[in-house]
Amino acid sequence: MKKTLYSLMLNEEVVREIDALAHQLGTNRSALINQILADYTSVLTPERRIENIFRAMEEMVAPARELVPFFVPNAQSMTLKSSLQYKYRPTVKYEVALSRGESQDLGELSVAFRTQSQGLLESMTYFFRLWKRIEDKHLSLYRTEPPRYALYDGRFVRSLRLPQDRDYTSDEIARALSEYIQLFDHLMKGFLAGRYSIHEVEAIYMTQCAKGQIIV
Repeated sequence: MKKTLYSLMLNEEVVREIDALAHQLGTNRSALINQILADYTSVLTPERRIENIFRAMEEMVAPARELVPFFVPNAQSMTLKSSLQYKYRPTVKYEVALSRGESQDLGELSVAFRTQSQGLLESMTYFFRLWKRIEDKHLSLYRTEPPRYALYDGRFVRSLRLPQDRDYTSDEIARALSEYIQLFDHLMKGFLAGRYSIHEVEAIYMTQCAKGQIIV
């Protein structure tokens, strides 16, 4: 959504209250005024769209209690924390960063982990590479452009993009992101705990693809 510079004549008391509220909300005067006017005129801004997606994700993943969501209003990213079934219960942090709409990409998912166990580190790295191989093999049937991946310094990164067949609502995007992260988290935990083999991880992923649940 393109922005243009405009000059406005505002009452000084109004400006003081706007600045105080903007500070409280962690934003700035221009962004807050833009959002107030957008809400008043029922225009969905990129910022409001991102916030709507994150709020919907929070409602969708919280009941299962496997992922603990955290997000701050006016931020372009949210985190979801998960604990591995491993001694010391190390934490895995999922971070979803969404773009404001300037590009075709929806955003980026990163999976960050810290562990002192060399064995666990190697197992998680193996799973991340396995996940990429599975997606390279099967996701091409459902999208024309493959995701971009990176693996470095205890962080696995994957680009996110919606199909270009139609416009998706905030709730649809939130559900797609939530289901994808929940699937990844479930299969990673199952693989690391020895409950799922390589072939079972791939089979479950294929089932979700066939159901049309992986669109990001």
